[in-house]
Amino acid sequence: MTIVALTAKPRIATVGDYFTLLKPRVMSLVVFTGLAGMVVAPGAIDPLTAFTALLCIAIAAGASGALNMAYDCDIDALMSRTAERPIPAGRIARGEALGFGWTLAVGAVTVMGLLVNLFAGLLLTFTIFVYVGVYTLWLKRRTPQNIVIGGLAGALPPAIGWAAVTGSLSLAPILLVAIIFLWTPPHFWALSLWRSGDYARAGVPMMPVVRGKRSTRRQILAYTALLIPAGLLPAAIGLGGPLYLAVASSIGIWFAWESVAVVRESDEANEPAAHRLFRVSLIYMFALFASLIVERLFHIAPFSGWV
Repeated sequence: MTIVALTAKPRIATVGDYFTLLKPRVMSLVVFTGLAGMVVAPGAIDPLTAFTALLCIAIAAGASGALNMAYDCDIDALMSRTAERPIPAGRIARGEALGFGWTLAVGAVTVMGLLVNLFAGLLLTFTIFVYVGVYTLWLKRRTPQNIVIGGLAGALPPAIGWAAVTGSLSLAPILLVAIIFLWTPPHFWALSLWRSGDYARAGVPMMPVVRGKRSTRRQILAYTALLIPAGLLPAAIGLGGPLYLAVASSIGIWFAWESVAVVRESDEANEPAAHRLFRVSLIYMFALFASLIVERLFHIAPFSGWV
């Protein structure tokens, strides 16, 4: 049935199908962290330019998602989590998705470079290249480190937001990128623990499939041990203030607690601890960047120590 859906003439696609191609949940997190980078950057940006930059970040993220779905439609058809996506379900043809994705990608990069600044446009180009070229086409089917290296794409939006304001980079946005980079493996491996059967069936060498669940759990804990202190560093350099420090400390303890629970997991059939960590990781990322935005908007964070 799945093979027929992939080769049969697609049914008429809806606007919702094309919106699904953009991976809106991933896009929302990308835009949010990009907004945080823009808000905390020193200097000023006019509202129209800021809106344009955020729109370009959103469109580029959506384009990357559409291209990922197009290139991975054979894998998606074999996994229960993704089998109903528009391409494997036969609602959108693979070629149409590729055209849609590349058109959006080129458009987003061009507008960012012309209407915001060239450096932000180059960073946006690099982000698409990492997600589509490095992660999707090269690493995903070859190594269990795919999400580690490919995670750089999802980590770059704060730097793009910062560059949209300043036209350059410094220690502060690089630190925000590092936090997301370290967050990605425990976040995604928590998901892959209870979806390991899907990945094994599709032949994707995710960490639980290649190295086993026990090794994956240990690596989740190792990355968590790096992530939690990294999450406190914005306060140390003056990028974050007392609210940020309180949020990063409390949510970091919660994240660490759930990571330990994953290591001690006994119910491998249902993976309840991995489910919890996945949800907590989303809360962690939102809370961290939301506190930065709130501090900046309400002038809570110290400004003199910014790097």
